[in-house]
Amino acid sequence: MFRHAIFYLMIPAALLVGAHSASAESRLALVIGQSAYKSVPVLPNPINDAKAVTQMLTESGFEVSTVSDLSQSQIRDQLSEFAAKVASKGGDSIALVFYAGHGVQIDGENFLLPVDIDPKRESDIAIQAVRLNDVLNTLTSAPSKMRIVMLDACRNNPFPEIAKSAGGGLALVDARIGVPNTFLSFSTSPGAVAEDGRGDNSPYTTALLAAAKEANIPIEETFKRTRVSVNKATDGRQTPWDSSSLTEDFRFSGTPVAGPKLAATRKTVEEWRRDLKGKPVEEANEIIVADGTDESYEAFAALYPQTPQGAQAVDWLGRHRRMVAWNNAVVINTAAGYRAFLAKFPDSDLTATARKLEERLRNRPDPIPAVAAGGGAGPQNVALTCPCTPPASAPQLKKTDAPRRADPDPPRRVERAPPKRVRERDYDDDRPPPRRARVRDYDDDVVVRRPPPRDDYYEPSGPSVGIGIGGFGGGGGYGRGGGGYGGSSSGRGRY
Repeated sequence: MFRHAIFYLMIPAALLVGAHSASAESRLALVIGQSAYKSVPVLPNPINDAKAVTQMLTESGFEVSTVSDLSQSQIRDQLSEFAAKVASKGGDSIALVFYAGHGVQIDGENFLLPVDIDPKRESDIAIQAVRLNDVLNTLTSAPSKMRIVMLDACRNNPFPEIAKSAGGGLALVDARIGVPNTFLSFSTSPGAVAEDGRGDNSPYTTALLAAAKEANIPIEETFKRTRVSVNKATDGRQTPWDSSSLTEDFRFSGTPVAGPKLAATRKTVEEWRRDLKGKPVEEANEIIVADGTDESYEAFAALYPQTPQGAQAVDWLGRHRRMVAWNNAVVINTAAGYRAFLAKFPDSDLTATARKLEERLRNRPDPIPAVAAGGGAGPQNVALTCPCTPPASAPQLKKTDAPRRADPDPPRRVERAPPKRVRERDYDDDRPPPRRARVRDYDDDVVVRRPPPRDDYYEPSGPSVGIGIGGFGGGGGYGRGGGGYGGSSSGRGRY
């Protein structure tokens, strides 16, 4: 009897466990380590970073795919397979990509470098490398609850000739203007260079491993601690940076808090001055590094101008504002936008790139500005407004004698008395019967009869041919006839 009772109790318990595992989120990660570069010196740490992060993510409940030393096609194949795996798990999954290796920015775009890259000029990077935007687009193409990308990829540009004309570090990427629920972390701030490290791992990966193991802290707090640790380990030379559009909570270990994430309040410079005033410089520096906003850095630089940390804050603030302005110019992508950037920052590592892009776009018309008042149209496609392609005129109809309604508001219809019945004609009456008068009403439909169009082509008898779209046949365009969608295999379709 007792055994039967235990058995019947186990059935609902098993059902509850199964329901919980079915509703639990799926965590998937792709980890890439690029060390064995062929045309530039080998990077010792990315392969070690990939192994260490793989172990950390596995302990955090991720199903991890780890690959290393990939070519361009192999990186793309791995991303495609990973996106397919994420899609197979459904929309409740969390997708994470960690990349360690070389990364550079060219013309305001960030690129991840495969190990077989061998560029001879700056334009070869776009052909031989992998765009970071392509990585992000691949992730967002698969339905998922959250996307996390961590890049230990801001090491120095390994190509000296290309580095002369390209900007340093990586360009700023703002997750807030992309797909929601995306988190991006960079091993250093935009425009700066990260260090590979003297130990088995880079400073960024070392700090990340320690912070991610802290129990039950949200991801934002994890990367605040990562920033502080890296800043300390490099004596302020390197400070990680992140951008978030998360609307839900995520924790590497522990249970996420249910419900929407509350927006963080941002302090003013004056509020930061009051909070930092009187604190030891080391303590105040840790506070602003963890915060990572312009306002905190500006207040710190004003309060501690004579300290090394104060000088580093001034350098960080100037570079960050320059990279924000550069990102705005790249997003707008007009000659006027690049000229405005050069006017504000005439001498920087981005000057050569800005001049090149301004020259490239000089003859392209700027977008038409939206009318501030009156509901005017916004920017239009140039092809739609080009004077060399006037809009096709409407077909001219034949002039008819049908009456036209001149008054836009015609008079109301008046009910008229029915006509009197006319007596039937007597056979002896030679007079013709009176004709019934017809009063034209404005609401009567006017039917205009036209002769059928003249056939100006010869159509032989036999099976019907396709109706090709786009002119002459040969499988071009969608057409009907012959059983299916396809253009006529020979001859000319009807226009």
